[in-house]
Amino acid sequence: MRTKIALSAAVASLLFAVPALAAPEAPAPNAQGQHEGHRGKHHRNKHGGMERRLNRAVEDGRLSRAQADQFLAEAQQLRQEVKAQRQAAGCQLNPEQKQQFKERKRALREKVRTALMASRTP
Repeated sequence: MRTKIALSAAVASLLFAVPALAAPEAPAPNAQGQHEGHRGKHHRNKHGGMERRLNRAVEDGRLSRAQADQFLAEAQQLRQEVKAQRQAAGCQLNPEQKQQFKERKRALREKVRTALMASRTP
């Protein structure tokens, strides 16, 4: 009788302990293959670099605030267009769209470089 009670107590304690010891379930990946809530270090600072460089150029007198704001607005518009295209296409851009956005981003970077180079020459 004592053995049955001890065995029942042991089984009952295991039943209560197992859920507490189980590892929490990892969130399922979303359509892009990323886990919800996971924003890598790179993603958080991805767009801040251009803003910091433009602000530094304004402080150094290499760009006017209006020029920097125009470049930032163009970058923001490009990001919004990419986001809208992804949402419309089920979170996936086709190769042509990717290439188009890469070219537009490259053109924007070149405009910024040109403006910064123009301010260096007397």
